[in-house]
Amino acid sequence: MTNIITILVFGFWLGMRHSTDPDHVVAVSTIVARNKKWGASWLLGAVWGLGHTITIFAVGVAIILFKIQIPPRIGLGMEFSVGLVLIALGVFNMAGYGLGTLGVPIHEHSHDHHDPEHHHLPLGGKSHSHEHAHLREVKLGWLKTLIHDAGLFQIARSGAVGLVHGLAGSAAVALLVLATIKEPRAAVMYLLVFGAGTLAGMLIMSSLMELSMLSLGRWWSRADRVMALGTGFLSVAFGLWVVYQMGWVNGLFGAHPSWTPE
Repeated sequence: MTNIITILVFGFWLGMRHSTDPDHVVAVSTIVARNKKWGASWLLGAVWGLGHTITIFAVGVAIILFKIQIPPRIGLGMEFSVGLVLIALGVFNMAGYGLGTLGVPIHEHSHDHHDPEHHHLPLGGKSHSHEHAHLREVKLGWLKTLIHDAGLFQIARSGAVGLVHGLAGSAAVALLVLATIKEPRAAVMYLLVFGAGTLAGMLIMSSLMELSMLSLGRWWSRADRVMALGTGFLSVAFGLWVVYQMGWVNGLFGAHPSWTPE
């Protein structure tokens, strides 16, 4: 029993360490840099970690229970896809697309200036129409507020990026488990604990990133733009490096691909 507990604690710690891998840090910093409201970034980090855990667990269980072997070309393809995702994330940031506000639609409607819900200077006491974004009449709970602040597009993007990253790292995690844990049920439990550690690590890392970026923005007005462009450039550069390594150095597009899960 003591050995199992030790292994599970070690698995949780490895999961937290896994969340700090360079490609993970680059991806999450790119996502976090697009948000300007406190609390939204840790939600995006949690969604990223959840997507990562889902694929790690699903593919890892298949490898552990059914002894599935991933061919080198498939493994390289999964790693190659991470590079493409990083490039796409960077391009989105540098292009400055305002897709993070898709959670609240902008629409047009008319209202009366004497309506107590709207207080601003009247124009002859007449109602007029104008365009603006606002929340629904129903008071939002804390989770709905966070979802609104983060944006539905950003949340979906974080989950998708986490899924891809988990797919690329699942083989290495599963092989590590097989090398240390022979009992299938214990190995599956290890995967769950590992995923929980990754999720916790991503929550902490995204929160620290958010705190740093918001603090910087308080005394430097151009911080948001610089951080978005900087993380975007870094993501594109790192993504191109991954694409080159997997596609040409390791031979994804060659006759003799070479892949070692890491």
